[in-house]
Amino acid sequence: MRLDKYLAEAGIGRRKNVREYIKQGLVMVNGEISIQPALEIKEGIDIILYDNTEVKYKEKVYYMFNKPSGCITATRDKKNKTVFDYFNDEASGIFHVGRLDKDTEGLLLFTNDGEFEHLLMHPSKHINKTYFFWALGSLNESDKKSLEEGVFLQQNEILTKPAKIEIYKEGRYLDFKEEIYIKSLIDVDCKNYNPQIVSGYLTISEGKKHQVKRMLKAVGCYVVYLKRVAIGDLKLDQSLKSGEYRNLTVDEINMLLDNHNY
Repeated sequence: MRLDKYLAEAGIGRRKNVREYIKQGLVMVNGEISIQPALEIKEGIDIILYDNTEVKYKEKVYYMFNKPSGCITATRDKKNKTVFDYFNDEASGIFHVGRLDKDTEGLLLFTNDGEFEHLLMHPSKHINKTYFFWALGSLNESDKKSLEEGVFLQQNEILTKPAKIEIYKEGRYLDFKEEIYIKSLIDVDCKNYNPQIVSGYLTISEGKKHQVKRMLKAVGCYVVYLKRVAIGDLKLDQSLKSGEYRNLTVDEINMLLDNHNY
C-alpha cells in the first residue's frame, strides 16, 4: 500500500493533507524520514511514525449522519457546535465527506477512507445530490426549465450543470403554516403578510458554495428550509433522528461507488 494512502486510511488526514505532511518530513518509515508519498509499505510489518507517534492501521468505517440545523461542518469551532460533537469516541479518526451549510439539515457521510472520499468528491465524478426545500416565491414552467438547463449564479460565472426539479407543494404560507416548522418565519405577522411559498426536490451534480440557495434565488425564490435527502441512490434513513448516525451497509457503500450521473 502507498504511504499516503496508509496514512489517510489511518485517519491522519485526507490524501492531499498527508502528502504535505510527508513532504515536510513529518513521517518516518522504519526509523528513517520518508518524503515519498508513493512509497510502498507493508501493513503490519513496517513501522510508521507521524510526528514521532506510531500510526497503526485502522479498519475502514463508513457512517451515515442526519445533520441537524445549527451545527457547522468542521472539526472544531470556538463559537458553534460542530458535527463531530455528535459522535462517540469510537468514531475517532473519521472526517466528513463534503459538507453542509450551518442551517442545512440531512444526509452527511463520514469515513476514515481517503480513497472513498476521493471517489465521491472529485469534480469529475458528478455524483448527484438531492435536496428538499421550502422557499418563499413560486416556480413557473420557465423557472423550472431554467433550473434544469442551468442558471448563472453571478455575473461572469459559467452556467450550473443541468439539474432536476420536482415540485412538492405550492401555495400561500398560511396553507402550510401548521405543516412546516421554519424558524425564520415563526414570528411572521400573517394577517399582513402571507407570501407565496413553494417546496420541492432539487437534484444537482456539482458542489458550488450555497449552490441550491443561489440557484433558487436566481429564479426568484428565497430558501427558508433546506435538507439533503440523498447522495446518488443512497437515501437518508428516515429512522435516524436528527443528530444520530449509523454504519453504512456493504450494499449502500457499493451503491455509492457504482453511482453515475443522470
